This record gives sequence, structure tokens and C-alpha cells, in this order.
Amino acid sequence: MDLVAAVDVVVVGAGQAGLSAAYHLRRRGFAPYRAGAARSPCGFVVLDADSAPGGAWAHRSPSLRMATVHGFHDLPDAVLPVPDPEAPAREVVPGYFAAYEARHALPVVRPVTVRAVRAESERPDSRLLVETDRGTWSTRALINATGTWTRPFRPYYPGRFAGRQLHYAEYRGPEEFAGRRVLVVGGGASAIQVLSEVAAVGETIWVTRSEPAYHEGPFTPEYGRAAVAKVEERVRLGLPARSVVSVTGLGPSVAYRRAEALGALRRRPMFDRLTEHGVAWGDEESAVDAIIWATGFRPEVGHLAPLGLRSPHGGIALTGTRATLDPRVHLVGYGPSASTIGANRAGRAAVNDLVALLGDPAAPPAEVAVAVAVAV
Repeated sequence: MDLVAAVDVVVVGAGQAGLSAAYHLRRRGFAPYRAGAARSPCGFVVLDADSAPGGAWAHRSPSLRMATVHGFHDLPDAVLPVPDPEAPAREVVPGYFAAYEARHALPVVRPVTVRAVRAESERPDSRLLVETDRGTWSTRALINATGTWTRPFRPYYPGRFAGRQLHYAEYRGPEEFAGRRVLVVGGGASAIQVLSEVAAVGETIWVTRSEPAYHEGPFTPEYGRAAVAKVEERVRLGLPARSVVSVTGLGPSVAYRRAEALGALRRRPMFDRLTEHGVAWGDEESAVDAIIWATGFRPEVGHLAPLGLRSPHGGIALTGTRATLDPRVHLVGYGPSASTIGANRAGRAAVNDLVALLGDPAAPPAEVAVAVAVAV
């Protein structure tokens, strides 16, 4: 085994959730990993698969502007400077993340792909081995913040379509669809963004599996808490995680208003099958030039498989952010914390829990504490 270093906490992923966790680890007294150090006392490291800061934001469509972003919350202790509403989100947010890493001297090592996490032994207090394409890390605990972007989900439908098909993760703007007839599949914020852009340059057909849920008025804290509670119940039971966005419904966003003004929100039910030239509902067939699947993502947790955390229901059961079956492992940006504000809160909660498990690195050594008490 090619051991890189032994630390107390490994954070996997440097998106919103991972950076929030790293901030709180540093604030609570965990020392940042330094390259070349065989053991960093009370240390932590962040392993990120990307070659530069930004997380999933760096891979979003260039056409996604800050004005049409579906909600964004500042990282802890760092207000995002008011951006130009027309600035591309894939430039603004990665720049903000890069400045945040530098300002707080967060120990992000990249690019590092985590292949597997396994226990060093069967003892419940054994260390974990984080196997990567650049060696293995030994750690007392792990915070998984890998998000969902790398696992786009596309449902199966019978038949074969000969035209262009792409998932939202591959969408790079409306230009290639000018003058085309495009089928947009999905009922969430991503589908609304695509409709608001493509309908301005071509013809769109919108299909969803169920009637989209609309939420009139602002998303109040009470409404948000109720939505989070629904997702929390699922992960507590070990059911496959759903994002918070999936239960909040569609709100009156800039993209929604644009799509509505373009007449693109006339929803049709899901088709039965794909055809060579389009899709079909029973005997009715509709020809299209392209299909954009805005059908969401699944959590990237395959590297955790050796730990046996999945429940019989298919998900990873959580108690708060902690894996119910293994207190050494926390998942942030997963299920109820799969939003920018949720990721911030989850990062703090995970670190607080790990301080209770591993000990407070900021506390004086036991013998020093005793000596102070005697002196007093």
C-alpha cells in the first residue's frame, strides 16, 4: 500500500459542502495537512477530483447566468460580492470558491480521484483507508461531499431515437438548437432553464412524468424546513435520497418567467416510447430534432461501497449527517443537505459530531488541564 499520509479527517470533494466542512474543521482546531508531513496532528485534508476550484459549478452551461441561478447561499464567513446578473455562473462561483480556499488556507489536494474507502480492520474504531489514483490516505474519519454532478440520471424508455440526445449535464446553451424542434424532459429547475433558453431560438415540447408542482410566493424558512423534513425522513429510513429541490416545487424564478413568456410551459405527459424520428404516445408520434434529458442526478457514493453502508432499501441511512451504520463516516450535500444552504449547515453539523467522536483538538492535553486545575 502506497501510504500518502495519516490524518484525522479526510474530506472528499471541494464543492459547497466540502468547503463548508473544511472551514469548520479548521475553525475547531484541526490543523491543515501539509505536503510531505507523514502525520499532521489533528490534521485534515480535502481531496478534490477536479483540476481547479468550483465543484459542479465549473461544469455548468456557459448560458447559466447569475440572474437565473436557482438559489445560492454564501459560504461560511465569506459574502459573495454582488455579481453582474449576466455573468456566467461557471465563472463567478468557481472564482468565489478559489478565493475562499486561499483566504482560509484550506488544504485542498487536486486532482485526486477517490476509488474506494474501506476499513483497515473489522474493529469499529479502526482507521479508514481512502484509496485514490495518487496513493492511499489513512484517516480516523471521513466526510463525503461528492455531490451528484458526476452521476447524471437518464431513465430508460423503449425504442431508438436517431437524432441528438443529451443530458442536462452536457447542455452548453441554446445555440446548437436554433431553428430546431427540441423535446425537453423533466420537471425541475434545470428543465425550466433549458426551456427559457431554447424556446427563444427554436420550438420546444415539454414533457414530465407528473404534473409539475408550482409554489406561489417566496420560499419562506417554514416552507423550506418542511421540504427538508420530507427528505430527512427518507434518508433516516435508508431510502434512496431525493434532493430538497425535488420537493420544493417550481417557484417564480427569472428563468420560469422567461419560459412562461415564451409560451414554453405547456406541459405534456411522458411519452410511451422513443421512435427513430422522435417520441410516441400510443398511436400519436411527434418528430423532434433533439431530446434534452433534464432528469436529475444521483449521489456519487460508489466509492463507499466497501464499507457496506447501503440499507436494504437502496439508500444510505443517516442520523443527522452521520452514516447510521458507521459513526466514522458523514455525508454532506446528500439528501436533505443537497442545497447550498443545506450544505453549509451540514458541514458544521458533521464537524461538531466528529469533535465529539475524535476529541476536541483545541482542548489542552489532559495533563495540562489537570495541572491548571490544581494550580487554581
